[in-house]
Amino acid sequence: MTTVGRVPRLYRSDVRAARRRLGRHVRVTPVCHTEVAGPHGPVAVSLKFEYLQHGGTFKVRGSLNALLASGNDERPVVVASGGNAGIAAALACAILGRSCTVVVPESAPHTKVAAIWAYGAEVLWHGTTYGEATRYAEELAVERGALQLHAYGLPEVVAGAGTIGLEIERQVRARPPVLVPVGGGALVAGIAAALGLRGRVIGVEPAGAPTLNAALAAGRPVDVHINSIASDALGATRIGDLAMEIAQRYAVGSVLVSDDAISMAREYLWREFRIVVEPAGATALAAIQSGAYVPEPGERPVVVLSGANTDLTTF
Repeated sequence: MTTVGRVPRLYRSDVRAARRRLGRHVRVTPVCHTEVAGPHGPVAVSLKFEYLQHGGTFKVRGSLNALLASGNDERPVVVASGGNAGIAAALACAILGRSCTVVVPESAPHTKVAAIWAYGAEVLWHGTTYGEATRYAEELAVERGALQLHAYGLPEVVAGAGTIGLEIERQVRARPPVLVPVGGGALVAGIAAALGLRGRVIGVEPAGAPTLNAALAAGRPVDVHINSIASDALGATRIGDLAMEIAQRYAVGSVLVSDDAISMAREYLWREFRIVVEPAGATALAAIQSGAYVPEPGERPVVVLSGANTDLTTF
């Protein structure tokens, strides 16, 4: 890893180091080669079942990698989260025997807050948005002398998420495009860094939360208004600087999908595969089913199903 200006540059070697560091702390999640309904008939895809990860979220990879990389640092941990990053931090701290405080906005889903509690973390509510919770978490970390984790801004978090890309490389032949849901950008950036110039990564975002799409159009990270059913997981108002640098370096694409398309993809996964995911977890599949992304002839894209933390009564 090097630094250009104020933004670190993350490479495949950093992701490989994260994989060695994580070892057996995380699951190698399976891939299923199948067909799904598309707008004009069946579409061949490979579904990456990352929703089966510990804690029901890919974010455990990043949180654990960041804590393991901190070496002998035994300070308590503070993190702001809309839900999944808090679950990941709480679980990582439980595994490593460290105390954890998660600051959540008032809009955080009760299902996710309950999971954070279940892993032994302290939960504090502050503000109505993720941004407000983040600012309070920063103050709290200074006040308590704590180590502050970030949902998507730390190189170690991005590298940990990128280990999914290394798994896909071993599980899927050739170099198919990989469709990845985008919030703050850790997952899409990590996978792009893992696959490098030979890979092709497409970020998929709700039209009501277009952080990557707006940033690519502007040529820099910009603030966006958030209004989506997936906002508890894809609710960052701005793409991370590190994610933006990687997206530009590796020509990461971006497509937008509607909330209706996300809901339909989520319901389809349950109806046809008995797979339960949260809206964010179905966002990448929504691109295939809605026609926002159309595979080339003979192409079988990989679709990352990223998280399963949801209220079952919403189906």
